[in-house]
Amino acid sequence: MTIEQIKEMMASEEYDFLRTNPHLKGRIMFLTLGGSYAYGTNIETSDVDIRGCAMNSKSDILGLTNFEQVVHTQTDTTIYGFNKLIGLLLNCNPNTIEMLGCKPEHYFYISDAGQMMIDNRDLFLSQKAVNSFGGYATQQLRRLQNALARDKMCQADTEEHIRSAMERSFKAFADRYSVMDSGGITLFTDESPRDDLDREVFCNIHIDKFPARDFSVMINTLSNVIGNYEKLNHRNRKKDDNHLNKHAMHLIRLYMMCLDILEKGEINTYRYGDREFLLSIRNGKFQREDGSYRQEFFDLVNDYEKRLKYAKENTDLPVTPNMKRVEEFVVEVNRRAINE
Repeated sequence: MTIEQIKEMMASEEYDFLRTNPHLKGRIMFLTLGGSYAYGTNIETSDVDIRGCAMNSKSDILGLTNFEQVVHTQTDTTIYGFNKLIGLLLNCNPNTIEMLGCKPEHYFYISDAGQMMIDNRDLFLSQKAVNSFGGYATQQLRRLQNALARDKMCQADTEEHIRSAMERSFKAFADRYSVMDSGGITLFTDESPRDDLDREVFCNIHIDKFPARDFSVMINTLSNVIGNYEKLNHRNRKKDDNHLNKHAMHLIRLYMMCLDILEKGEINTYRYGDREFLLSIRNGKFQREDGSYRQEFFDLVNDYEKRLKYAKENTDLPVTPNMKRVEEFVVEVNRRAINE
């Protein structure tokens, strides 16, 4: 989707909330792109995310009302209240700091106060970026590692998980059906006679005078346990690989943005020179045929970790933002909001 097409979309009735919502009407400071379109890593199926900021009202500033943000899930739009956004920017929150470094053509609307905010983005750059961006990068790495570990779980371990889930169901049966006391069901795993399984769950059953209807419910519940695990085992490999590669791409992108902040004092949301490389990661550059990742990718992550550590030790950025300058800026913007 082109920028012009996105502008046309935002002018449609679906986005009328931008013009009618009492927190947003006449108060928007800027509107811009978020997500993959903002980074330049969008593909044909990418959603269009809209991000922005709106002035707080007079009653928010001087009275008892409180406006933090408007989230419109149908259009993937999030508009932050000015005071809420300031708090996030002071911590160099990646999802918000990136809004101040978008491509010029990605800003669909900028008020005078919004331009002042973008022009003063350096107010919010500090060494806090190491923990904020590094924290988000760690989350992406854990998601990737957990997914890979899940895929590598051997079939025997999976059967043990199924057995444990069944036993938890039995505890519920025991509470629900007193007649379970008249007999018992023992679950265990053993070698399977089936060609497609190494091991599987077996059961020894001895129950006297158990109501057939209740027994049917119990068997259906146990079957559902097996069915749920089989759904995981027969997952949509292509879809899940796309998610894994997306996590891998964002992991590297976060490192890139953090290094720009620490080394250059710049917020470069759109990855001009890195776009092709990031897209190659998204397209599976480092993924093997079996879904695992080549060591080359984890070596790349380690290199970025080392660069990040060096950048933190040698950056010219302050440890924390200059709160006096930030306060002066906030007072000026809120003064304008009160006088409007």
